Amino acid sequence: MLLLLLPFAYLLTPGSQAGEIIGGREVMPHSRPYMALVTIQSQRDKRSCGGFLIREDVVVTAAHCNCNLRNITVLLGAHDIALGQQDEPQRQQILVRRRIPHPEYNDEMFQNDIMLLQLKEKAKLSRAIATISVSKKKAKEGSVCSVAGWGRTSSKAKVQPVTTLQEVELKVMSSDLCHSLFHQYYVPSKMLCMGDPKKRKASFQGDSGGPLICDGKVKGVVSYGRDDGSPPRVFTRVSEYVLWIRKTLRHLRP
Repeated sequence: MLLLLLPFAYLLTPGSQAGEIIGGREVMPHSRPYMALVTIQSQRDKRSCGGFLIREDVVVTAAHCNCNLRNITVLLGAHDIALGQQDEPQRQQILVRRRIPHPEYNDEMFQNDIMLLQLKEKAKLSRAIATISVSKKKAKEGSVCSVAGWGRTSSKAKVQPVTTLQEVELKVMSSDLCHSLFHQYYVPSKMLCMGDPKKRKASFQGDSGGPLICDGKVKGVVSYGRDDGSPPRVFTRVSEYVLWIRKTLRHLRP
């Protein structure tokens, strides 16, 4: 992952893994069949991000999950990632054929933090694996949405990571709030400010790229936030990228 030094010590860098769940709860198994665990493997280490299936052969995640590491695989149909295929036979693990970060992704300013992953083979859809739609409608300030992910549920090192899919509800906050915290890094037209600072509920380390769901549609992608896990967090505003996503899908080669 990229390790960028920013002028704000509290600001989480894209490579700091920005998406696990704090203050949430375990979801009903396979109630979010579009969820994907994206694993990035290099010779030195293995890292993970979240993602979501929008077509049988395409997953959306965050662009900062790319980093030109060697292999990326996508796990679909999982609930408890500590279990194996024998325990969750509906699972499908598929290699990524092509990674397509947004052409204007800026890894210093966190802008356009969205990427498509074309899979080497189509996923077999089932009750545990399904696609979800992205929406051109903007999430309204004050509305309550939800985000899900696997991993740590606390910023405290002694708290062991969970292995089951967790979810938390987050409120759409004013752009002014995030602009006051993140300054020039926050671009209201392309980003969403998520999570009431009075509540200890947030996405956090390990599942950047996970979907923000509002009214059954994807409205955001987990992007970045402060390194102590406190809200609000910043999400890529999906409505600004729907046309790019559709155009890219039309031109994808098999």
